[in-house]
Amino acid sequence: MSDAELVLRSTRVITPEGTRAASVAVSAGKITAVLPHDAPVAEGTRLEDVGDHVLLPGLVDTHVHVNDPGRTEWEGFWTATRAAAAGGITTLVDMPLNSLPPTTTVDHLRTKQAVAAGKAHVDVGFWGGALPGNAKDLRPLHEAGVLGFKAFLSPSGVDEFPHLDQDALARSLAEIASFDGLLIVHAEDPHHLAAAPQHGGPRYADFLASRPRAAEDTAVAQVIAQARRLHARVHVLHLSSSDALPLIAAARADGVRITVETCPHYLALTAEEVPDGASEFKCCPPIREAANRDLLWQALADGTIDCVVTDHSPSTADLKTADFATAWGGISGLQLSLAAVWTEARRRGHDLADVVRWMSTRTAALVGLDARKGAIAPGRDADFAVLAPDAAFTVDPARLQHRNRVTAYAGKTLYGVVQSTWLRGERIVADGEFTEPRGRLLSRTP
Repeated sequence: MSDAELVLRSTRVITPEGTRAASVAVSAGKITAVLPHDAPVAEGTRLEDVGDHVLLPGLVDTHVHVNDPGRTEWEGFWTATRAAAAGGITTLVDMPLNSLPPTTTVDHLRTKQAVAAGKAHVDVGFWGGALPGNAKDLRPLHEAGVLGFKAFLSPSGVDEFPHLDQDALARSLAEIASFDGLLIVHAEDPHHLAAAPQHGGPRYADFLASRPRAAEDTAVAQVIAQARRLHARVHVLHLSSSDALPLIAAARADGVRITVETCPHYLALTAEEVPDGASEFKCCPPIREAANRDLLWQALADGTIDCVVTDHSPSTADLKTADFATAWGGISGLQLSLAAVWTEARRRGHDLADVVRWMSTRTAALVGLDARKGAIAPGRDADFAVLAPDAAFTVDPARLQHRNRVTAYAGKTLYGVVQSTWLRGERIVADGEFTEPRGRLLSRTP
């Protein structure tokens, strides 16, 4: 460790080889070695001993709506990345909507990057968008560094980001497959949604009935069929319907290049506990029943579901009306995602290594950042979260860093307190105190 600038030491370090007592050497923002806990530290090297707190790799959240520029009253790079850092997330990937303009051309990407520069407390990558008629823009966006492309199969909720019908999906996916890119899909079938009862009003049961599982299941089957035909890479976003899991498992066994994510709110919350009129719980697809949640956890355990991401999709408080039909659909979860997942995971017998796999290692791999992110291993960025896993706290919205502090977790007791977060060997937040922004803008590695 004679050339190390920094050594972080813990009795519990989560590494790819397992959890163990270790000293992690850092130089020039990279991990240079993972050594025995009692390895000698050279004179002049800074030592940070976090004791029995857990040292884990910074989380990589690949599904975040920052909404900047254009809807910065909903969120923004400054507030979103502070919330991420407070929750142990060191890398996020921004969705191509609900910003204005959406990230659907290279010029629009450059606009977003210019806005993000200097405001990011954590590293930020970008998704491009696949819209009807923009197939010609997909390769240029890929070459400009986006990490993949987002598409909706049903209305997105904003007019500037229309959904793809099956013909447009085929055209976009064929173009993306031509350069072996990745298409990530909001999979709900518009015909099933249109046929479902649409009562409106404050009853959560009515909202749940308006977004049936069959809408997800049919759309997932359509994505699988297109991916199989084109041998394309596809990723199913925010899966909530456990009924789609056998389709996904069978397709993967058949060689279809498909991955899938779910979200903390589908794993930590249930339809049975959502109060009527409480649209802070509204998201699309919706939070479903407890039995459905159990099957999602089973799919995480057996690997059918690859990863867990927030789908952080905030809005101003006035858009969260008591009418589930008209309220904005989105849950703000950046700062609380690690604690929400860990609280339920520990109850079900999982360990923190599982959580790291779902929320850091596999998410980094999904977007091609696994040479830099997602593990405490030599050569990776020195991105860390220091966690007190057995410490509990009650969620107080006033303590959140999100611009709009509307949360479905208000008043809940969660386990796992982030003591500090580190980005490339620099502590960026500790005990609620933040440094100036040090995040970098990330591009796809050729």
